[in-house]
Amino acid sequence: MPEFTVAVLTNQGGAHLDGYFTGLAQTEQATRVVVADPSGASESLAKKLLGSKLHRFERDFQKCLAEHKPGLAVVTLEAVQGPPAIQAALDANCHVLAEKPACVTAADFEPLAQLAEMKHRHLMLAMANRTRNSVHAAKRLIRTGQIGQIYGSELHLIADQTRLVSPAYHKTWFADRARAGGGHLIWLGIHWIDLIMFLTDSQIIETAGFTGIVGGQPLKAEDSAAMALRFDNGTFGTMTSGYYLDRGKQMSIRIWGSKGWLELSFDEGEGLKWYSTAEPSPSIKKYDGAADDGTYTPFIQACVRASIDEAAPPPITPTQSLNVLKTIFACYRAAESGRSQSVFA
Repeated sequence: MPEFTVAVLTNQGGAHLDGYFTGLAQTEQATRVVVADPSGASESLAKKLLGSKLHRFERDFQKCLAEHKPGLAVVTLEAVQGPPAIQAALDANCHVLAEKPACVTAADFEPLAQLAEMKHRHLMLAMANRTRNSVHAAKRLIRTGQIGQIYGSELHLIADQTRLVSPAYHKTWFADRARAGGGHLIWLGIHWIDLIMFLTDSQIIETAGFTGIVGGQPLKAEDSAAMALRFDNGTFGTMTSGYYLDRGKQMSIRIWGSKGWLELSFDEGEGLKWYSTAEPSPSIKKYDGAADDGTYTPFIQACVRASIDEAAPPPITPTQSLNVLKTIFACYRAAESGRSQSVFA
């Protein structure tokens, strides 16, 4: 097998490192991994999860990129630290998989997307739910007209409030908008904003709503958001995004159409179900296809394939990555101004 090197550029507070290291360890085409972390905090985890695939652990991003010449760079940093590292990786002619949100304003990400397009490099924001088997089954149902013309959608992504009560959490970058770009909406809600556009082959073009702190914790970023969404296909949707539970998550997407509906739920024991009057005897059906092998591993494998094989499509393009960020920041503008906002104003 040809050698293909992946670099992981991270630092203290880098998110989902266990998922990235495990995914790379399970990706056969990623033959060796180099990790660059100025803090050194990830070294033990890298050794544990990558094993013999860990080729070198460095402290300097530029040295890592220059000496090891990776074909793909995984960038997982505080959002505010993301753009310079992505820029360095693109300048080194790497494809890039960037942990979201990878910036604190869409304006910081836009020139990176443009650079990636100009250099014919992939810049893939980590919208890892795109590679779920159940998501692709839902997308096929919509594309083949099983629920007819889309009428509307409803999104819920609810996580636990418990994490927010920890003084240690209050000090992390996730709790500070200046470092993270926002709170729950940009960290978790962004997945569903991206997924509804991916499923329906449409773009959110206008948004209105509210964000705030409802749980009373001393945060510098929202723990709650409620948004209204207008799509370029003429339909409307709603999004509830917040830290409300004592533990776990409640995650669902519902889409209604002229011939039925479908629901994706990633709660424990749930999945994809749908109802279609296009069938001779309409009844509620459940997806019984291949189970999802987590989220990050299949997404990482798709990113590696696209980085090696020009014929393999990336799971998300630079423009799609930029557009979901523009949508999120339009939501924040709408909440701050009290007026609906165009995504592409």
